[in-house]
Amino acid sequence: MAKVTLTGYIIVPEDEIKDVIEALKIHTELTIAEAGCLTFAVTQDKLNRQKFNVFEEFINKQAFDNHQMRVKQSSWGKITANVSRHYQVSID
Repeated sequence: MAKVTLTGYIIVPEDEIKDVIEALKIHTELTIAEAGCLTFAVTQDKLNRQKFNVFEEFINKQAFDNHQMRVKQSSWGKITANVSRHYQVSID
């Protein structure tokens, strides 16, 4: 099976940055604990505080799809409902 990589960034509304930062720690811990997660990093951009860079790797499409499904139903999914997502997904 081919590895799935997601790269890109999210733009967080100014008034939601604090909530996103607070929720990010738990979201990261839960994602890293998922079966099939190889790498997961979301970091706030140093020049634009509303931008958070995202890098994810999963062992295969099934693990990636499971992650996406979990996120939609999670607290993170609710907290980040208003963010603008800019992603590229590649399958290697």
